[in-house]
Amino acid sequence: MGRARLRDLGITIGVLPTGRYNAITDVPGVCVGHCTLIYDRPRVARTGITVIMPKEGKIWEENIFAACHVLNGNGEMTGTQWLQESGQLTSPIALTNTHQVGLVRDVLVDYEVQSGYKGGWILPVVTETYDGWLNDIDAFHLTKSHVYEAILSAQGGPVDEGSVGGGTGMICYDFKGGIGTASRLVANSSAPSDYYTVGVLVQANHGDRHLLRVDGVPVGREIGPEITPMPWDEPQQAGSVIVVIGTDAPLLPVQCRRLAQRATISLARTGCIGHDGSGDLFLAFSTGNDVPVGQTTPYVVKMLPHDQLNPLFEAAAEAVEEAVLNALVAAETMTGYRGRTAHALPLDELQRVMARYRPRDPADSG
Repeated sequence: MGRARLRDLGITIGVLPTGRYNAITDVPGVCVGHCTLIYDRPRVARTGITVIMPKEGKIWEENIFAACHVLNGNGEMTGTQWLQESGQLTSPIALTNTHQVGLVRDVLVDYEVQSGYKGGWILPVVTETYDGWLNDIDAFHLTKSHVYEAILSAQGGPVDEGSVGGGTGMICYDFKGGIGTASRLVANSSAPSDYYTVGVLVQANHGDRHLLRVDGVPVGREIGPEITPMPWDEPQQAGSVIVVIGTDAPLLPVQCRRLAQRATISLARTGCIGHDGSGDLFLAFSTGNDVPVGQTTPYVVKMLPHDQLNPLFEAAAEAVEEAVLNALVAAETMTGYRGRTAHALPLDELQRVMARYRPRDPADSG
């Protein structure tokens, strides 16, 4: 069976409707771009970069509210000190490998300068997970041109998933991992005919196989090494996951932080426990307010009442869970550095296990 998205396999997470693309790009104005590097000479490359452009136009001229949350902090996300202090996101968001955060950060600065930014200082957001099992990470494959390729290719619509961009060399629950995305729609209580969108993108490089669950089913215990080989001989105690949540609901920074925290619930549903060696870093942003740069007079912002956030929390929980699983079902088996192989989650076995635990209701047949 070819690779797919989770819903192509008849597996649905939660009850809320998805956006048109079931992707972070369902949030109006959000674009995603990738640059993927796969080659064997002169040194083995299985790496890349993914860039999220949070809104159309120049975000450094019209900031948006955002916040971060950390489940386990063995990882890096640059620019978060000012983001947490001010509650403002001032740059695109880039996801890459552990050893090239500095390069990517510098190129994002260059991109803003070349785009006309004259504010004097720039603190971009760049985050990472470690791909050194499949990628010769010390070869530093990424260059300035690769970062620009990801930036300039960013667009709305469907998002490539699995072994692409920053997720190229990642491993998740001892299967091949990578990039995944999903979205949910939430009714606007003040305008019932309208919806808010919650979109998610993850870079999944975490977890132990025996912990993996799909919609509550212990898939990782059912698809053991005798069915799909492990990528390593000894269990690894490291691995990370990056979660980016975007919404067009009008949220203040404290509410973005509350939304980001809900990623912990979603990851727990899939089996993540936040290992000591894992960098589990989450960021949530809202495009529901523009924060004008350089304005010297008060301006008006909007916010949802706190007691109206529960539907957004549910949407984020569903979307993060599905995004991780989309990364797994989209990723293909990959052999990389030193001949190591990370095998893809076998989709036929996944369907078999799900059917055994969740027999199809005869009333559902035509």
